[in-house]
Amino acid sequence: MSRRQHQASLSSSQQNFWIEVAKTIGLSLIFAFSIRTFAAQAFNIVSGSMEPTLQINDKFLVDKVRYYFGEPQRGEIVVFSPTEELQKEQYQDAFIKRVIALPGERVKIKDGKVYVNNKPLREDKYLISEEWTSIDICKTGKQPPYLSQPVTIPPNSYLVLGDNRINSYDGRCWGIVPRNNIIGRAGVRFWPLNNIGKVNKRLSNLRFKISNWGLSR
Repeated sequence: MSRRQHQASLSSSQQNFWIEVAKTIGLSLIFAFSIRTFAAQAFNIVSGSMEPTLQINDKFLVDKVRYYFGEPQRGEIVVFSPTEELQKEQYQDAFIKRVIALPGERVKIKDGKVYVNNKPLREDKYLISEEWTSIDICKTGKQPPYLSQPVTIPPNSYLVLGDNRINSYDGRCWGIVPRNNIIGRAGVRFWPLNNIGKVNKRLSNLRFKISNWGLSR
């Protein structure tokens, strides 16, 4: 093989190599985008509204697939895009709260507790015993607050509240979350490393970990 032919062959091999690299990178980006768009997405906690279940700077994955095949259930922690009411208040980032009431259910707040269809809702799995639920925190936004009187949740809509009831701007104040706004269910926490696992743990387990790791509400 002549020197010129050898150089031409080498140049062609280099071109093929970089073409394959470009293809690999392109496919990887498409795959990553597809996962983020349709399957799962990482989120970071930036407020204390879901304490003690989720702490500030916790990082977790949101399962986007689950609600393609079923509806949100009471007690599940969901991530959702701002509702129309929240957009009026200039909120743009996603919210994270717990599903409290489902479409068609009658909800009211009485004596510091949530009532669904005239029955007090058991929330001891994720609320500390002395936690008080009221509309007193609703100082801004929609007035009067959404739960200032009993309401029936509209079709394809959900009432969501934060676990830290004294420090959560949630459905008590601004109203319901339409089904189409729900991005997915909070699934697995992957940061901090000493608290990896399912997000929705029992309060007894959370108390043990808060005590041992020095976390605070």
